[in-house]
Amino acid sequence: MDINNLIEMAIAEDIGSGDHTSLSCIPANAVGKAQLLVKEKGILAGMDVANMVFQRIDKNLVFNPLLKDGDFITPGDTAFTIEGKKQSILKAERIVLNFMQRMSGIATKTHHYIQLIEGYDTKVLDTRKTTPGLRLIEKMAVKIGGGQNHRMGLYDMIMIKDNHIDYAGGIAAAINKTNAYLKENNLDLKIEIEARNLSELDEILAVGHVDIIMLDNFSFEDMRTAVKKINGKYKTEASGGITETTIRDYAACGVDFISVGALTHQINSLDLSLKAI
Repeated sequence: MDINNLIEMAIAEDIGSGDHTSLSCIPANAVGKAQLLVKEKGILAGMDVANMVFQRIDKNLVFNPLLKDGDFITPGDTAFTIEGKKQSILKAERIVLNFMQRMSGIATKTHHYIQLIEGYDTKVLDTRKTTPGLRLIEKMAVKIGGGQNHRMGLYDMIMIKDNHIDYAGGIAAAINKTNAYLKENNLDLKIEIEARNLSELDEILAVGHVDIIMLDNFSFEDMRTAVKKINGKYKTEASGGITETTIRDYAACGVDFISVGALTHQINSLDLSLKAI
């Protein structure tokens, strides 16, 4: 799904047969101006999406950005002004806020996690733990906050996890079958495989033919041992219940990436408000 389709779905969901409140009490030709006020400290995200919503509602609305995605914001800041038909502004208001508040919350959370591992080369990744239908904008917000996107879905990367390994008949079988599948179908996709313990890591290293090894729910001691064993031959990713209190210790183990599902599924939307001026 692209952003235009997502916006169309949001409009259909919110407006339906019409904004009868505005239609009933606001003259059709009345024009006015509004501003997006920041009410909470964080990282701004969703400005481009907001403009797209306004333009989809009414191409004659004039969007004036005063800040940009990725900017640090504090209460009292004004992110943009919007000018044009009052009915159009009101029709777009909640859709714009829903997108921007959630995106800004994700960007803020992502930035916070990145700050926690400052000084290390480790990169913070998102996951597929996203809101159904909103994955595109949620992953956009992670990037705005300074994080990196993992795979977008099941189609753009191979991820051999524990259930795949068990269903395939073991690590060697899973890796060999995957490489054969990619070759037969002429697909150029990176292969990541999950190791649940050091014993499985040894099996993976014996087979090879992967790009990234995910070290899932490893202790700090085992994580350090695993990184030494891999010795730069493959990229490494730490995963599994990593929190604000543990992320720096995992980064100190020397992994290339840390994936954090909480970036998109355990966040609070940032408080923003569209006010008439």
